[in-house]
Amino acid sequence: MLYFLLSVFFTVTLYLIMRAYPRYQVNSFHAVVFNYYSCVLTGLVLTPDLDAFSHVSWHSEGTLLTLALGSMFVTAFMLIGLSAQKVSVTAASLAGNMSLVIPVIFGLFVFKNNNKNFTAVNYAGLILALAALALGAIHKKEKTSTAQNGTTSPANWLLILPALTFLASGTNNTLINYLSVKYYLPGQTTVFMIIACIGAVIIGSTLLLYKLIFNGETIQVRGVVGGMILGIPNFLSLYFLLLALASFGNSAAYVFPIYNILTMLVSAFAAWLIYKEQLSKLNKLGLILAVVAIILISYQELGL
Repeated sequence: MLYFLLSVFFTVTLYLIMRAYPRYQVNSFHAVVFNYYSCVLTGLVLTPDLDAFSHVSWHSEGTLLTLALGSMFVTAFMLIGLSAQKVSVTAASLAGNMSLVIPVIFGLFVFKNNNKNFTAVNYAGLILALAALALGAIHKKEKTSTAQNGTTSPANWLLILPALTFLASGTNNTLINYLSVKYYLPGQTTVFMIIACIGAVIIGSTLLLYKLIFNGETIQVRGVVGGMILGIPNFLSLYFLLLALASFGNSAAYVFPIYNILTMLVSAFAAWLIYKEQLSKLNKLGLILAVVAIILISYQELGL
């Protein structure tokens, strides 16, 4: 249970750190790039046997696809940060956690690797999850649509950010599940994630170099520091989640629903406590529906 709680803690920390970037004038993209340098370093520190990398075939199909996964890492992370900053921490957390619907759908209809028969209750949970996501984003529109007389408020088009976060996070998780199962042994999960983060470093650094040369951007110390700080909870959130999975017999269908529920609720509470984010009635309803949706999706594993 300790691993479980630590995973939730570090995941929520991610949202809160990225939410603070505008206050400290941290360039989000720069921070995301350097965050993956920190992820790789953190992963290497936590790898019990670094000799495992000597057995990696860097030109194999699996390794190249894992490196390419880094582009999805960068995309998803940028969208999470933008959603947290431009909409709210709650909306970003809701979108990220409800994205479990996507790997579930792919597991059912594409990979056909589900280990249970989905019932009408499970499918109702999937539909309810989409409704919860919509309500989580709508609350901001409701709150800002009355802003007038030059009052600063996010434009309506920004409301698409949680939806894009939902799609990117879901795609990311689907690819992680697919590649890790197809190309890596169970004990190589940490190696797999470090290779994916190396891919994110390569892709992110290439894009950053382009911005520096052609857009005249400059790297500031606060961007580097912000990214290096972010990388630690980024890697640890997954690291402890994997340990939690192992402690519960690798029952992902049981662990992930509880993990997602706790993350959403703690994120909403922390955002209210630290950033004074006020939840509208629709936002609260979205959180409630999200909890109900996840329970419906996995009620069998939860023993209900």
